[in-house]
Amino acid sequence: MHGALTVSDTPLSLTPLNDLHHALGARMVPFAGYSMPVQYPLGVMAEHHHTRHAAGLFDVSHMGQLRLVGPHAAAAFEQLMPVDVVGLPVGKQRYGLLLNEDGGILDDLMFVNRGDDIFVVVNGACKAADIAHIQTRIGHLCEVIPMPEQALLALQGPQACQSLSQLLPGVEQLVFMTGQAFEWQGIALFVTRSGYTGEDGFEISVPQTHASGLASALLALSQVQAIGLGARNSLRLEAGLCLYGQDIDTTTTPVEAGLNWAIQKVRRNGGARAGGFPGAHKVLAQLDGSQALTRQRVGLVAQVRVPVREHVEIQDAQGQRLGEVTSGLLAPTVNQAIAMAYLPPAHATLGHTVYAQVRGKPVAMVVSAMPFNPTRYYRG
Repeated sequence: MHGALTVSDTPLSLTPLNDLHHALGARMVPFAGYSMPVQYPLGVMAEHHHTRHAAGLFDVSHMGQLRLVGPHAAAAFEQLMPVDVVGLPVGKQRYGLLLNEDGGILDDLMFVNRGDDIFVVVNGACKAADIAHIQTRIGHLCEVIPMPEQALLALQGPQACQSLSQLLPGVEQLVFMTGQAFEWQGIALFVTRSGYTGEDGFEISVPQTHASGLASALLALSQVQAIGLGARNSLRLEAGLCLYGQDIDTTTTPVEAGLNWAIQKVRRNGGARAGGFPGAHKVLAQLDGSQALTRQRVGLVAQVRVPVREHVEIQDAQGQRLGEVTSGLLAPTVNQAIAMAYLPPAHATLGHTVYAQVRGKPVAMVVSAMPFNPTRYYRG
């Protein structure tokens, strides 16, 4: 998830943690219409490694939160995505994809069945359009209630659970892709256990009025450091995870993006609730192989330590264009230049070599399995 960088002439919105970011010496940049910290004095490299070894605190309050309420909310939401919403047990979280009529991805999101509602988190850059889309399409079937009064924090890393449990006893009982209500100093919170770094971690929905206090309490713990957008990007790329607006968008289908795992059997051809979502004809045909893919997302590892950034052209050995890099950098943990790109299927097999054109020189890159760095989600 997480929206791509957007810069506009309109004034930037501020998150509830804006004063705290400045107090911590953050360097702020425009992101998804907000002023957001790209890094703190610790620096991007150190922030990345700290999250891999301890616990990093991220301000993700720019993201959109909403509730879907009513007896038909799950069935209604399922009409918009190729995902099993109806069968999701209470307390469980799932990754979802809003699609357009051609199977292109409007946004990726997370949602939780909380029993009395479905709690949804969407990308910051897309939230206004997402909420309008959901309201227009299913607002007559359930209540669509935006939650602008809520902030969102993420705590990621191998010491995240140990840290958060000092403030929220019992949070250690959550496992990957589950959520539960908690209280902190009498304040109602909702906590999920997932994350976009490949590490164990938590997302905490907190009233805006108490976000800075909770963040300060977490940062007072010895294991926790504030982490900015720069390290968040390098962490998620090492985990092989898509950034909306770069690696997935309205021109890519879930199958092209390699997100088949997000489409449960019950929604596929032959399933009990197959189809019925926007673009189903195309997505299901790509899934069962009756419509061949023209491109697919792959991981790439450079054979030399030369960063290969987004939009760099990828060519074959004969110099023919194959595609371009969607995300790429010199990865701190794996200590290699890694990237993601869309390539024709004939060039997307593991071990195949292609060539990135970096400043006019070809850099050999090998199609590689993702994630680039092993994930460490806590599954119990």
